[in-house]
Amino acid sequence: MQSPPHGLPGHLVDFVTALRKRGISVGPSETIDAGRVLSVLDMLDREALREGLACSLLRRPTHRDTFDALFDLWFPAASGQRDSGKIDTALPRTADGEVDITALRELITELLVDGSPEAVSLTEMLAAQMVEELGQYTSTNGPSFSAYQALRDVAPDTLLSKILEGLLGNAETGSDRSSSPYEDEVAKRTAAARIADLRKMIDNETRRRAAEQLGRERVASYGVPKLAEEVDFLRASDTEMVALRRSVTPLARLLASRLAARRSRSRAGSIDLRRTLRKSMSTGGVPIDLVQRKPRRSRPELVVMCDVSGSVAGFSHFTLLLVHALREQFSKVRIFAFIDSTDEVTQFFDSSADLGAAMSRIIRESDLITFDGHSDYGNAFQTFDDRFAQSVTSRTSVLILGDARTNYRDPKVAALAHTVSVAKHAYWLNPEPIGQWGSGDSAADVYREVINMYECRSAQQLADIVSRLLPV
Repeated sequence: MQSPPHGLPGHLVDFVTALRKRGISVGPSETIDAGRVLSVLDMLDREALREGLACSLLRRPTHRDTFDALFDLWFPAASGQRDSGKIDTALPRTADGEVDITALRELITELLVDGSPEAVSLTEMLAAQMVEELGQYTSTNGPSFSAYQALRDVAPDTLLSKILEGLLGNAETGSDRSSSPYEDEVAKRTAAARIADLRKMIDNETRRRAAEQLGRERVASYGVPKLAEEVDFLRASDTEMVALRRSVTPLARLLASRLAARRSRSRAGSIDLRRTLRKSMSTGGVPIDLVQRKPRRSRPELVVMCDVSGSVAGFSHFTLLLVHALREQFSKVRIFAFIDSTDEVTQFFDSSADLGAAMSRIIRESDLITFDGHSDYGNAFQTFDDRFAQSVTSRTSVLILGDARTNYRDPKVAALAHTVSVAKHAYWLNPEPIGQWGSGDSAADVYREVINMYECRSAQQLADIVSRLLPV
């Protein structure tokens, strides 16, 4: 690794710059705190250094994965640390010298079942060798490494049952003793977590080797996990959706404070120009005292219509979580779900409801399917206009969530236009890129002629749109 031009302080500044490029807000005060951390911690203790810098530089726990990936690039483990103990973790071989995948899978199972600090250390060394021997391939730029290739033959997810047996004690004893549901659940979560840790070790080692060849700045531009709020709703993995759901509560608190601040500023009311000019007659026409209109202090009503079909379920679920967390900012919130028909689902979202269970109940118990279960925005809007039109008044803000893909069916724009004409405000949040609106079976270009439609692909965009558009 090339030494930074200004020593350790310069290296820290480079690291902070990389964090900022990935969207993590780090100010001068946090950077100074990080410098103090470096001055007191043992630089050879990477995990203590990692935790110290994380405490001083991070503000949100959802940014931790991105921070860890960048930390591993800027503060990689020394080669001596990685090579020590190499003999103990040599990859098992067949008679002809090839890697014995079956024996390797058994070795990985033993280490993951053990779970001790020594076993974790040996697993890290084994992961490094797997990347070296199984994950290496030749590209046009020379030797390269792939985490997918390193794990392809090992397939650690298929080891789950064996790891469970080891954790529950059945593998060594050969017994069929029954375990309690609680023990089973703990063992399942532990096994899944250790498999995920192995994958993370492989990913880290792959990034480290790529950084040695291509430079850490280049690897940081494409090989580091996105922040939870930047993940594309329609492309988010299960792990990323879990991180997104964890970010709902702090995001809701931020938006609630913004809405409350806007409401506080609006309490003064706008200037009444006519009365101000009349009062200025006593001061020679100079408007010294401004007269303001009396503000309307009532909180607005909100009606949410969301597509819960499979293509946009993740986006709708996250947005409903956010709306549910913001419900106290509105005098009334009514939620309607649709697939090819529309039904009210407000009753599933009481203050104590589990949102995951609520989404499951929506699919099971609501009348959302009239025909074949494929999205039909036209029929959904027509059903809403026929059955629930009275829920929208001149005090209501309407929020529609969906990708506007109608499966080439009649969009029935008139039904939507009627709802929009009655509402005080109406907005459509579309999780698809704006460049795809109107392509294929998308009726977004047709609908946006009667309603304001906004691209909303990530939690960051959603927060910005909600804070700007929702009325106070």
